[in-house]
Amino acid sequence: MPDRSRRHPRARASSPAGPRRGITAVAVLAAALTVTGTLPAYAAQPQGSGEVVRQGLDRLVHEDRYPAALAATRAADGRARNYTAGVADLKTGAKVPADGQVRAGSNTKTFTATVVLQLVGEGKVALGAPVERYLPGLVRGKGIDGRRITVRQLLQHTSGLPDYADHLSDLTGKDRHTYVQPRTLLDLALAHKARFAPGTNWSYSNTNYLLAGLIIEKVTGRPLAEEITHRVIERAGLHHTYFPGPGDERIRGAHPEGYVAAKPGAPLENITELDPSWGWAAGQLISTPGDLNRFFAALLGGRLLKPVQLAQMRTTVPAGALWPGARYGLGVVSTPLSCGGRMWGHGGDIPGYQTRTGVTDGGRAVTVAVTADGAPTARGPADVRGILDTALCR
Repeated sequence: MPDRSRRHPRARASSPAGPRRGITAVAVLAAALTVTGTLPAYAAQPQGSGEVVRQGLDRLVHEDRYPAALAATRAADGRARNYTAGVADLKTGAKVPADGQVRAGSNTKTFTATVVLQLVGEGKVALGAPVERYLPGLVRGKGIDGRRITVRQLLQHTSGLPDYADHLSDLTGKDRHTYVQPRTLLDLALAHKARFAPGTNWSYSNTNYLLAGLIIEKVTGRPLAEEITHRVIERAGLHHTYFPGPGDERIRGAHPEGYVAAKPGAPLENITELDPSWGWAAGQLISTPGDLNRFFAALLGGRLLKPVQLAQMRTTVPAGALWPGARYGLGVVSTPLSCGGRMWGHGGDIPGYQTRTGVTDGGRAVTVAVTADGAPTARGPADVRGILDTALCR
């Protein structure tokens, strides 16, 4: 049983170095960006972004009760800073590694969407084409027909497909060590009826990105992990990001431990080691806050997609189910900033970790990660969003 009364050290800044019946899979991936409510009071204070980040991480640890919080900021000229607060391990009290690796959850969707859009630019995939063209006869169910769902609708969550994550068993118990094949996940989703007719509404569903991953493999003839690695991770220079292989349950590099609670207020339990295969194209990646900043800055800066495809990615529809003002593009979320303008990014929840990302059109980026699945306090998610908003507005 972890000691929740442990004193946590003050946030430290450092320069960069070279489902639940209890915790549900819905909270893991389907609610990858659920942040609501007003911004915290410190957001209005006349402070520099570095001090805002330090104070924000302290609040996440001391008031919101996350074991650890990590953040990375990136200026438009590429200058980066890392910040940490709390402890990496509740048993040992070890320091949080600067820019430590975390499970990135649904940020994986943006990587998957990037590969699909690269294939669009190469003339190998068409956004307006039906899923049936690439996966013939595979997508059939109650009100579900792959001949009427387009690739664009998958990437934008307007397909109406049910979410397989809604029907996964408890991932915090023994099932967390079970390998699950993508087709098994698809069968789980297709056993349920469609949420709505394609193109008539918006609803976040991990099944959309499961199918996007299958399309990538069918078109390229190569494994999804290989395509994401060669086309995105290596091209963007992400040295601490990887797609775990089968049976790879540990986090390879320096990292804080991840925790879950069986219910709100229950003791936190270590869940760092797990098989993330059920996340696959929708949520399997491991990364660092710094690497996520580099990725989103490279993506929105036009270094991974051709101008036409980047414009398609940035074409959004209302996604108010996430939070007021949110709009969803093709694997990216656009959110209004309190100072005007918008930030782009995604975010991800997976047992043990939550991450939130934001980058401006000018190239400034902030990523915040915490080491507990679900908010220990109701205020936690809003406080995380407050750090992104205020840092980018400075």
